[in-house]
Amino acid sequence: MGRNVLLSSLQNASFSIVFQIVCRCITFAINAFIVRNVGREVLGITNVRLLLLESTLLFLSKEAIIRSALSSRHNKQCSWAQLINQLWITVPVCITLSIPCLYIWLNWLSPVDTIYAEQYRFGCLAIAFSCIIELTAEAPIFVGQVFCFVKLKVILDTGHIFIRSFIFIVIVLLNKDITIYAFGIAQITSACTIIVGNYAFYYLYIPKLLRYRTELKKVDDKYVLRDRYGQQFENMDDFPFVSIKQMLPGVLPNPNSIFNSDLQTLVLSFAKQGILKQVLTEGEKYVMSVSPVLTFSEQATYDVVNNMGSLAARFIFRPIEDSSYFYFTQSIARDTTLAEQKRETVQEASDVLAYVLKTVTSIGLLAFVFAQSYSGTVLLLYGGADFVEGGLPEQLLRWHSLAIVLLAPNGITEGYMFATNTSKQIDTYNYYMAFFSVTFLLLSYQLTNWFGPVGFILANCCNMSFRISYSVFYIGKHFRTVGMSPIRKALPGPMYLSVLGVCGVVCKLSESYFSGRSILCHLLVGALCTGLSVGTWSFENRQLLRTGLARYRTRKQSLTPDEEPLTS
Repeated sequence: MGRNVLLSSLQNASFSIVFQIVCRCITFAINAFIVRNVGREVLGITNVRLLLLESTLLFLSKEAIIRSALSSRHNKQCSWAQLINQLWITVPVCITLSIPCLYIWLNWLSPVDTIYAEQYRFGCLAIAFSCIIELTAEAPIFVGQVFCFVKLKVILDTGHIFIRSFIFIVIVLLNKDITIYAFGIAQITSACTIIVGNYAFYYLYIPKLLRYRTELKKVDDKYVLRDRYGQQFENMDDFPFVSIKQMLPGVLPNPNSIFNSDLQTLVLSFAKQGILKQVLTEGEKYVMSVSPVLTFSEQATYDVVNNMGSLAARFIFRPIEDSSYFYFTQSIARDTTLAEQKRETVQEASDVLAYVLKTVTSIGLLAFVFAQSYSGTVLLLYGGADFVEGGLPEQLLRWHSLAIVLLAPNGITEGYMFATNTSKQIDTYNYYMAFFSVTFLLLSYQLTNWFGPVGFILANCCNMSFRISYSVFYIGKHFRTVGMSPIRKALPGPMYLSVLGVCGVVCKLSESYFSGRSILCHLLVGALCTGLSVGTWSFENRQLLRTGLARYRTRKQSLTPDEEPLTS
């Protein structure tokens, strides 16, 4: 197998960032349309209540299984047949979870207005059904991730987002009174496109791969076949499927047990952790839904501001976190000490961790500084004067920028910890996660009563501070055995911090002077200060950029045909 995991991870992160930008732009446009034409209450029902149901079902059904399956690639005792069987467990798990979740969403949570009651019921059922059918595509999705079909993932994800958005917009334009019906129908349709797209690819790909293998035996030179078949069939000697039916449970030949015991143990450990992580991730929405702290209109305002404040997380941090986790799972063995692994691989992992942490932390600080001067301007352009009236949206966005500073390193440090923890260590961390979850919920409820919606953000900041502290302690202890300390290399430099501070003051003065006079001039000042800050960071980290660029070019130039990464 000649696929380059690091290069594939970088490509995956790059494509994912582009995809997230496109996806979020579409979502923002739809949200703006709903706020201005349909009403905030509908937006609160769809974006808070219904999407919370989708997040709960999908996360609890597949997160633990997918993470453990990725880690099992180091376990030679775990066969592909066992992995496929394990992946298909997500479907009955989702069906089982849908029953209590639907009952809670329809009967226990704060009720919606009578005018939306029937649409809300349909929306809940549509979300549950779309989650169940979407999980039937987890096997081909997982295969594509393991064998580095990066472009396939991006094309299919982008396609289903456009189809979902198109169907939703068309139905709403025809009748604004059935917006929640349109939301449910669009969700089901997008789930179907995921299934059709993934299985159709392998339905066409596998026969061509078999023909490629047959002809390769005759010519014994893949250069001859490259022009005819392309590079996507090279380095696939370990591809285990000869039919699309083998991606179904129980079809792939399996001389071993149905499930792998080590994999099952890891799944249970991640499952305990997954429940706690879901509470931490969506805790404020659970509090909103269970207790009448905020109306649906206020929930919609909070959600819009929260999504806007999470742009960096969705566009940059999450794709980098996912790709980093994949890289660490494939590079560092989970059940072996670092001292027993290849020194070169460990050093590379240490460098990647340090460089990624420095980059995302610098981005988080950049967002925090400029949010203090541009929150009101951005929200005014997005939702109009009525939306920003009262000052609450601007206040929320400014406070949310503080959460971004903590969110940046939290995802990376936890990603490394989860990628390298043993089952026992994961179980130990679950106890801490339980403490963090309970503390977070209590803080959310109490701080919201004291400070209103800002309390959710403050509680989230406290929660992430606890988690970062634990992860950093683990990383320091983990690398101490080999004499490395990636955390020390992860802090932004003094030059960048100084320039960033000066730019923050300049932008604040610009806000005071140009407020009510010229938004364009204020934005121009911000653009210049942003360029200066980014330029300073690039200059201060020029050696890092040169090293990264040189390493990338070296890998591209030195890859033989047997080593070229599969990106189709």
